[in-house]
Amino acid sequence: MSGALAKLLCLGLLVLAPACQQLPVPVQAVTPTPAATTATPAGGYAAVPPVASPDARYVFGWGEIPAAVAKPRGGSTQGTPVTLAPARALPLASITAASDAFNRDRAAILALAGDYRTSFHFMESLGLTTDHHPARSYHSWATEHIRVITDTGRFISLQHTLVMFFSNADGSASAPMLTKHWRQDWTYEDRDLHTFRGDATWARRRPTPTETSGAWSQAVFQVDDSPRYEALGRWEHEGNLSVWTSERAWRPLPRREHSVRKDYDVMEGAHRIVLTPTGWLHEQNNWKRVAGESVSAPRYVAAEIGLDRYERITAPSLAAADEYWKKTGAYWALVRRVWTEEFARRERFTLQPKFQDKALFEHHFAYAEKLAEGQPFDTADAERHTRSTLAGFLGGPPAR
Repeated sequence: MSGALAKLLCLGLLVLAPACQQLPVPVQAVTPTPAATTATPAGGYAAVPPVASPDARYVFGWGEIPAAVAKPRGGSTQGTPVTLAPARALPLASITAASDAFNRDRAAILALAGDYRTSFHFMESLGLTTDHHPARSYHSWATEHIRVITDTGRFISLQHTLVMFFSNADGSASAPMLTKHWRQDWTYEDRDLHTFRGDATWARRRPTPTETSGAWSQAVFQVDDSPRYEALGRWEHEGNLSVWTSERAWRPLPRREHSVRKDYDVMEGAHRIVLTPTGWLHEQNNWKRVAGESVSAPRYVAAEIGLDRYERITAPSLAAADEYWKKTGAYWALVRRVWTEEFARRERFTLQPKFQDKALFEHHFAYAEKLAEGQPFDTADAERHTRSTLAGFLGGPPAR
C-alpha cells in the first residue's frame, strides 16, 4: 500500500478504514448534590447536566455540556486554503431553461457535479433508552471532485473522488493525495431496487408504478462499488428552491460509526438534497435501529441529524482526478458491470466481511493502484480478478 493511500486511510473521513477513526471520550458527568440524587441512573439530558465553567461548551440542542463531550471526533489534519467559487443565483439557469419537470430534475442532478470543499457534521439529537448517554458529535472535511461517468437520460451516475492537499510543517502544500470515494446512481421511475435488510444483507424490492411515477431513486455505493443503500424520492422545484426528498430507507452503519458503536446494526433515515447558491447540501434525519429483518419488532437507541455541505471551489485544482480516471476508469467500469450482473441474478445476497484475509476495498484498491502507477490494463486479467474476488465475498460461483 502506498504512503499516500495509507495516510488517506487514517484521516478520520467517511472513507475506508473504521479503525482509523477516533474513539469517543466517555461522558464526564457532574456529581449530583444529595438533593438531586435519585435511585435511577441518569440518561439523556440528565446524563450531561448543565455545566457553568470554562470547561463547558455550548452545543445546539444540548446547551452547555462538558468540553470533552462537546468536542467532535473525526479528522484532525490541516488542509491547504481553498478559493470558493462565486455564489450563483437560484434557480440555476439550467433548471429555468428545462422544458418540463423531468428535465428540471435532470438539471438538478447534473448540477451536483463539480469540485468542492466538503464538510460532514453529525450529532445525536435524542436517546430512546433509559441508559442513553449522548455520544460525541462527528466532523470531518475533504476536497472532492464529482464527475458524471454515465448519462443515458433516465439514468445518471456520479462518481466522487477525494483529492486532498495537506499543510506540511514548513507551511508548504503536499502533493495531491487521491482516492476513489463513493458513487451515487440516479434512476428515473426505477422499478428494480436493491435495499439493505440488516446483517450485511441486501434484497430486491420492486415498487409499484404508482410509487415510482415521477420519482428518482438514488443508489449509493461504497468506495469499492459494493452497494450501500437505495431509496426513492422526488424532486421539487418551487421558485428558487430545488430539493430532493427521499423515503425512509435502511443502510449499514457508516464508517464513522462502525468502529465506535456496537449497540445497533441499521441506520434508518430520510434524506434531503438541496441546491444552494454555493453548491449543495445533503441533510439526513437518522434513526439508529438495533437490527433489521432479523427481529419482529423494531427497537431504536437514538436519533441523529447530519449535514454534509458541498461548497464549490476554484482552487486548488482537483485535476489529478482526471489522470487517475484515465488510468483506472476501465477497471472500475468492469467492476460496475460485474456488479450489475450480480444484481440481475440474485434476489438476495449477503456480503462476507473478508476474503483471503482482506476487505473488499483492499482487493480492488490494490489492483487499481497498480494501474494508477502505470501498469497497462489487461481486460481479461482484470475480469478474472473482479469475478473471483466478488465470488469470494458473495459465495457461490461468479456471474457469467
